[in-house]
Amino acid sequence: MPGFHVEHFGCRAARADGEAVSGRLRAAGLGERNEATADVVVVNTCSVTAEADRAARAFIRRAHRLNPEARIVVTGCYAQRAPEELAGMAGVAAVVGNSHKALAPEIVLGLVRDGTLDRAGVGPVAAAELVSVQSLLAGSARNSAPIWVDDRFAHSFLEEAQVVPGTQTRPNLKIQEGCGNRCSFCVIPQTRGSSRSLPAATVLRQVEGFVAAGGNELVLSGINLGRWGRDLAGSVDAGEGSPMRRLLAGLTLAGLVRRILERTGLPRLRLSSIEPMDWDAELIGLMAEFGSPQAGGATLARHAHLPLQSGSDAVLRRMHRRYRPWHYAEKVEALVRAAGPELTLGADVMAGFPGETDAEFEETLELVRALPFGYLHLFPFSPRPGTRGWTLYAEAPVPAAVVEERMAVLRTLAAEKSKTHRRCFVGRELEAITLHTPAAEAAAGRTLALTENFLPVELAGQLSANRLVRVRVGGLNAEGTLEAACSNPA
Repeated sequence: MPGFHVEHFGCRAARADGEAVSGRLRAAGLGERNEATADVVVVNTCSVTAEADRAARAFIRRAHRLNPEARIVVTGCYAQRAPEELAGMAGVAAVVGNSHKALAPEIVLGLVRDGTLDRAGVGPVAAAELVSVQSLLAGSARNSAPIWVDDRFAHSFLEEAQVVPGTQTRPNLKIQEGCGNRCSFCVIPQTRGSSRSLPAATVLRQVEGFVAAGGNELVLSGINLGRWGRDLAGSVDAGEGSPMRRLLAGLTLAGLVRRILERTGLPRLRLSSIEPMDWDAELIGLMAEFGSPQAGGATLARHAHLPLQSGSDAVLRRMHRRYRPWHYAEKVEALVRAAGPELTLGADVMAGFPGETDAEFEETLELVRALPFGYLHLFPFSPRPGTRGWTLYAEAPVPAAVVEERMAVLRTLAAEKSKTHRRCFVGRELEAITLHTPAAEAAAGRTLALTENFLPVELAGQLSANRLVRVRVGGLNAEGTLEAACSNPA
């Protein structure tokens, strides 16, 4: 049986893309292998930072060194942003940008079955389906791989093969693609295009299929998840008061979440990252209505990730972010009121944005100290070609040594916030879902789990994955993971 390997980089939405490719290849009869033994290696790249680019290149070189006969297909955001750069790397057989990611499985199958790709776009993939801004024939003269990339994103995909609990106990269902926010540091609008939504009926079918397959927790994800449905509502001209207008009124993320919780039988739904200003009153209200675990009822996980980036008004303005620090604090306050103190709050925070002064960085620290964060994702600023941030960096870079000092301060603060939050749950009972446990932990008689409010747990005893359990927390281990015993082991 021919084999493939998909290597994932980047966010939850990117992971969902890679899982969709894997699902289609499995359905076509290919087997999953590691990169050292696969016939085709798919590298699903990220390009949000220069480090993400470097990590993808390093993996491609390592995969080619380990498995010189493997054909490497590079896709994702880096493939969209700089396809020629990747096409010239040793071992790369094709570069498929996000614009053509829907065709990636067919391109992989062509490589497995025929061993080659026709550089004019015919052969395993129909020529009529391929529209590239690159000349594939010219690529041959450069001795580089064929490229499928354009700026129309006509062949990017949202809909996946049916999501089921498998390798991932808690899989991502990607329901939204692209972003139009144009933050000055971000390359995503270039690499994924404008916002596009998976239709509500398709989302509901996916959730119902997941439940039918025995799934217990599903994560809704997207590049700009809070904007789900806005393009769907705008695509129909409906008069005021018409049945169509009333129908479209439900085409918001909050309306979709309510439908999922009320109609599908899904035990637990989790939302991935949502921009602060997209947490409207209706969505926050669902936290109050469905946030407390109820026997036999649907639960909306008490976990909210709101990207912050900076606590300085001046820096947020330079970033072109659509909120101010006080707006952010108001959203957090409303969420805590709705979900209660069990809410686990997360954020992205960036250090070293161009021109960031010591005083502006201190404003970020003050806001982070003041809010009840359970965890932080920390990033140094990385200039991305083609963004306003690239120009700002050329004009007013923050010295690398200063950025590293600020990152160290943030890491210390993040660790303190996380430990403080987790200690609140010692001696308490929480709902959790068991995960696939690595062999070493299983051999020691332990099971890994994740609480409903997004806290990592190590359980005493061996339990299969994908079980909803109630746990009593006894303490924290040296890594800060909750140590607990199962209250309902049967």
